[in-house]
Amino acid sequence: MSRAWGHAEAHLTHPIGIVACSAEGAALCYRTIAVEAGTRLGPHAHPEIAMHSLSFADYMACIDRDDWRGVGELMLGSARKLATVGVCFLICPDNTIHQAMDHVVPRSPLPWLHIAEVVAGEAAARGFRRVALTGTRWLVDSDVYPPKLAAHGIECVRPTREERAEVSRIIMDELVRSIFRPDATTYLQRLIARMKQDERCDAVILGCTELPLIIDDERSPLPTLDSTRLLARAALERSLGP
Repeated sequence: MSRAWGHAEAHLTHPIGIVACSAEGAALCYRTIAVEAGTRLGPHAHPEIAMHSLSFADYMACIDRDDWRGVGELMLGSARKLATVGVCFLICPDNTIHQAMDHVVPRSPLPWLHIAEVVAGEAAARGFRRVALTGTRWLVDSDVYPPKLAAHGIECVRPTREERAEVSRIIMDELVRSIFRPDATTYLQRLIARMKQDERCDAVILGCTELPLIIDDERSPLPTLDSTRLLARAALERSLGP
């Protein structure tokens, strides 16, 4: 355990390990934990956090050849390094590479919080029944989210193939490169509005950890399920737990 100090008293917390993939999503997750912990632990206080990141290019090389076992090996490499510095559990602020979790969890040195389980739990708690899924084309085409949502009786609705391709382009050509353009936000707003009207969705999952950088509840036609911040808050809660 690690000590975090706030309000002149010690708070025992469980150190958090972040297995990073793309920079912007990992940075937002880290920042959310560090900033929001202050409301619980006192000014400037947050749990001990360790992060490890292999090159994003290494991940993309595996993803491009549909090698999810290879993605899992990269994640395990980070997990093993983080285990050596004393973290108690792991999170990965990247939705797409959760496709490799079946390869990761059985061999992991530490337990994980699963981003889709966290988001599905929040969707259920807020009473949503039919949610739109946005993210990279690999994520939206996958089974990362539907089973987790179905376990709560929630239906997962995917955009059209053309919409998936454009959102994926925005993510991979712009957001992961720290390029934030108003027309990208406008496109997402139109997409979400269509899914609200045509598909009768009552919420939208921001299933890429960079999407919250350009779309949020104020700008979205539907309530958003911000996977990045929800994972960060779940990690904070677990860190503060017994």
